[in-house]
Amino acid sequence: MTRAFLFPGQGAQTIGMGKALADAYPAARAVFEEVDDALGEALSALIWDGTLEELTLTANAQPALMATSIAALRALEAEGAGIDAAGFVAGHSLGEYSALCAAGAIGLADTARLLRVRGEAMQAAVPVGEGAMAAILGLPLDDVSAVAGEAAQGEVCVAANDNDPAQVVISGHAGAVARAAQLAKERGAKRALMLPVSAPFHSPLMEPAARVMAQALAEVDIERPRVPLIANVLAHDVSDPGTIRSLLVEQVTHSVRWRESVAWMAHEGVTEFWEIGAGKALIGMVRRISREAETRAVGTPEDVAAAAASVAG
Repeated sequence: MTRAFLFPGQGAQTIGMGKALADAYPAARAVFEEVDDALGEALSALIWDGTLEELTLTANAQPALMATSIAALRALEAEGAGIDAAGFVAGHSLGEYSALCAAGAIGLADTARLLRVRGEAMQAAVPVGEGAMAAILGLPLDDVSAVAGEAAQGEVCVAANDNDPAQVVISGHAGAVARAAQLAKERGAKRALMLPVSAPFHSPLMEPAARVMAQALAEVDIERPRVPLIANVLAHDVSDPGTIRSLLVEQVTHSVRWRESVAWMAHEGVTEFWEIGAGKALIGMVRRISREAETRAVGTPEDVAAAAASVAG
């Protein structure tokens, strides 16, 4: 049996996430302490006792979700089921940084600082209100891409996240995304939902943020990951540090090819997918992509104990 560790992206954040792990495992608490030190602020206090509105701000949510994922991984390691229990790692958008940190390619402090820069740069790339994203449910990727192109009318509107066979997220100028959402419903989409996000992520409008990340990533050491990464941009494995660096820059403006990534892993023999950290959105997508796949969420001490027992057993 081959296992993949998956790391969630924005939207999974909740107040209190990771607190039980930090209370139960000193190694998990140490993750939050190191992230606080790296950022020069008590992000852990915001995660555990703050407001969801503030936690959801992109510059906070990105390092917070990463910290929670790595805390869960450290708890797994304490129970004897660390990264070497995985054949591949993959993460959704910001989760790709969590995956690389988990696999030892980027240090924890560097990952936290990179995600703070990434969050601030993505927020600043487009004035609030000018961009939007919408989830299109029940329409295939090719049809959504065609609708996006038709609705653009000189503006930007693209397929940003190919999440699973039933969900594609579009991103771009607010007017174009609204037109595409309406057009998608006319073309047979079951639903078209405007998303509560503050910027048009994974679209060409994020080019200013990509330039910021190119500079930030140039100043960080990236090692060869202990476990191959399935890159969002490629939807297959990559281990070369230079390639990883360039793909992380490209990822800012490029579509997240999640459906293809999971299908590639399944084709390579992955039968079990663990979502490490907050939420269960990714394993929901996995089940819609690969019906035979076994899935597990690992976000609480109870989850950790059960997951470790499954490896030992």
